[in-house]
Amino acid sequence: MDSSHTTLGANSEFPKMEMTASPTIFPRVGYSILSFLMFINTIVSVFNNTLVIAVMAKTPSILSPMNAIILGLAVSDLMIAICGSLIVTITNYHGYFFLGDGVCIFQGFAVNYFGLVSLCTLALLAYERYNVVCKPQAGFKLTMQHSRLGLLFVWVFCLFWAVAPLLGWSSYGPEGVQTSCSLGWEERSWSNYSYLILYTLLCFIGPVIVIIYCYTKVLNSMSKLNRSVELQGGRSRIEENERAIRMVLSMITAFFICWLPYTILSVVVVVVPDIHIPPLVATMPMYFAKTSPIYNPMIYILSNKQFREAALEVLSCGRYIPLGPATSSLAMTSVNCRNTPEHHNRNSSKSTLNRVLPV
Repeated sequence: MDSSHTTLGANSEFPKMEMTASPTIFPRVGYSILSFLMFINTIVSVFNNTLVIAVMAKTPSILSPMNAIILGLAVSDLMIAICGSLIVTITNYHGYFFLGDGVCIFQGFAVNYFGLVSLCTLALLAYERYNVVCKPQAGFKLTMQHSRLGLLFVWVFCLFWAVAPLLGWSSYGPEGVQTSCSLGWEERSWSNYSYLILYTLLCFIGPVIVIIYCYTKVLNSMSKLNRSVELQGGRSRIEENERAIRMVLSMITAFFICWLPYTILSVVVVVVPDIHIPPLVATMPMYFAKTSPIYNPMIYILSNKQFREAALEVLSCGRYIPLGPATSSLAMTSVNCRNTPEHHNRNSSKSTLNRVLPV
């Protein structure tokens, strides 16, 4: 690689970063297309997540313990859009990372940190849903304090893995087509490998396993509840649960679209360190991950009538008046994972007390 390219010191502990002076890795029109796409991504991400935060702030009545987790997710997604997508939009417009080493390291740190926070918050949300839906027999009740402690753990846990490269365990540097920065996946050292292996296991594969396990249990429980309610002629409850199931499946699908390509690439780089990956191929998974702030707010705004009406009221500056009572259009009911028709019948009078807004 000539001196005009950003290079990584193969045998050094830290990467040597030399920013390009001209777009030489990717055609100029390619950088323009990426800049335009990331501009759209930035605008939509900032709008969606700012709307969620504004609705939570102006409508305290919907700030339930579960929605508090959603608020934390909106904050981290907003920071991804500002620190990641916005910077990438500007650098792709110029065709190279012209902002210097310091901003490159900051962007790598910020995207890594807030991306991990969003990912682990989704896992926390899945875990809490699993507890609420599948463990009513244990007397579990999600409280605001419980949500705050969960979020505090997520933010501190992710901060450790984001700060470690700043202290010499791995590093941050340019990636792919050299217009964005991330972890030094191409750095060849045992110190870097040890970080990447643990990082992949604990920060990617771990949350994926939690999300798959918890949502699988939730879907199974709700399917059992549907069969139980159907025997009693409760068609409205069946339709309500089916809408909740579709919402859960939408979140799982969005999660995998955004994060699975990046996770696979990360695992491949760690397992096969000598593999050569073209710059564009190395860049696209990270760009998919940067689109995650778009989907999450859209899913729970569209699937939650109470939240949707509150959002319309905020957008109309108070002119919008809800047509009906501010109740959720979807409700996840707390059920026993071993639910039976007889068991449900005995507890049907209590079911309305265990409803949770599925955001």
